[in-house]
Amino acid sequence: MREIVLDTETTGVEANNGDRIVEIGCVELINHCPSGRTFHVYINPERAMPVEAFNVHGLSEAFLADKPVFAAIADEFADFIVGAKLVAHNAAFDVGFINMEFRRLGLPPVEQAFVVDTLSMARRRHPGASNSLDALCTRYGIDNSRRTRHGALLDSEILAEVYIELIGGKQASLGLGVEAAAGRGDVVMAAAEKPQRRHPLPPRLDEAALQAHEAFVLGSLKAPLWKGYLGITDEAAQ
Repeated sequence: MREIVLDTETTGVEANNGDRIVEIGCVELINHCPSGRTFHVYINPERAMPVEAFNVHGLSEAFLADKPVFAAIADEFADFIVGAKLVAHNAAFDVGFINMEFRRLGLPPVEQAFVVDTLSMARRRHPGASNSLDALCTRYGIDNSRRTRHGALLDSEILAEVYIELIGGKQASLGLGVEAAAGRGDVVMAAAEKPQRRHPLPPRLDEAALQAHEAFVLGSLKAPLWKGYLGITDEAAQ
């Protein structure tokens, strides 16, 4: 299974009111494990950078001036995400901006069926608690010390670790014990301890029955394979 953990940085929060994407970061997961493939690009938004957005991600107009516009990277980006589920924190925001940019170019939008929202997952898992990316890193013991500003690729790498924890941790496929699954809602397959009899039952076959069975086998079967394992030759059997 192929998934793309994704984050974007933008000029603001209004995808349908003139704000644009300025950075995209993606991390590829194969069967919930990082494959090592990433996609990262800075984008010239073709508009001014509001100070509020600059204070979040630190990407200035001067820095982005010589970067490619979205149209120049759209095909490469679309090829990278095609056929994969997109995993994002507050996915409606990121996917909303991506689909806005795709619409500008006449490209098909990302379908909701291919989107996983880790914010919704976290709210279901931890109702009433803070579920920001930083709060989830603290909760799951994930190092986010490099995250002094928002950055799309770094945030995607951190979110990939958070996502793996949200789906059950690094051994997400199946919990094999109560301790491994405590608090996670995983399927638990714990071996039940069988009660032991205080006194074993007496054998149901007496010696005469065993001897009669052995005589029947030795006399009826021409060359049973187990004779060799027991060191019984045909002469001895006769």
